[in-house]
Amino acid sequence: MKPKAVFNWSSGKDSALALYKVLQGNQTEIMTLLTSINEEFQRISMHGVHVSLLEQQAESLGLPLIKMELPKEPSMDEYRELMNKTMSEIKAMGVTQSIFGDIFLEDLRKYREEQLQSIGMEAVFPLWNKNTTELIHEFLDLGFKTVVTCVNETYLDKSFAGRIIDRDFIRDLPENVDPCGENGEFHTFTFDGPIFNAPVHFEIGETVKKTYPKPKTDGEDQEGEYIFWFCDLKLK
Repeated sequence: MKPKAVFNWSSGKDSALALYKVLQGNQTEIMTLLTSINEEFQRISMHGVHVSLLEQQAESLGLPLIKMELPKEPSMDEYRELMNKTMSEIKAMGVTQSIFGDIFLEDLRKYREEQLQSIGMEAVFPLWNKNTTELIHEFLDLGFKTVVTCVNETYLDKSFAGRIIDRDFIRDLPENVDPCGENGEFHTFTFDGPIFNAPVHFEIGETVKKTYPKPKTDGEDQEGEYIFWFCDLKLK
């Protein structure tokens, strides 16, 4: 029997490519998608994508969707408690694996593995340590289509928000920006590709500036803030 898995779905390109590879491998049964949602705004955490678009994605993928609703600014303890509760409920479905689209953030992988190990589940990373330039070209060659939903102004200016990722987009990226945005430079919403039964149709709305305080360092006050530009996508 194939092991049963939950797929941690961000709505973006890395999730889409990782899911594609898992489905192509046909070694795992995907029981459900899992996505973290901002409870107040009903949007995907960090990506800023509205729940209505996420639900259309899941419908087109033909997979069930579990939305884990988080308070506006959850503490680590609140996040951990909610995640453990959600994963325990998912484990009760016979799920033994949790799949992620992470590529090379070692600390994040270690955290995920430790948290899952504590409840007797395994973390799986189909894209781990792959060359991100090769991955983004593979993504486009497969026929996936994705739009940039937000950018971190530390790395990219406002003009990149709302752009469709294509060869021109990749060429326009500054040298210090990872082509998959793996360091948090940008986030995306994937709306078409070989794993979708039909495209997700949307309209591009206004681009909005939002600021977030930088995390405190030990014994010091917060220093400055992060500036993000979010492009509001609306379901057609």
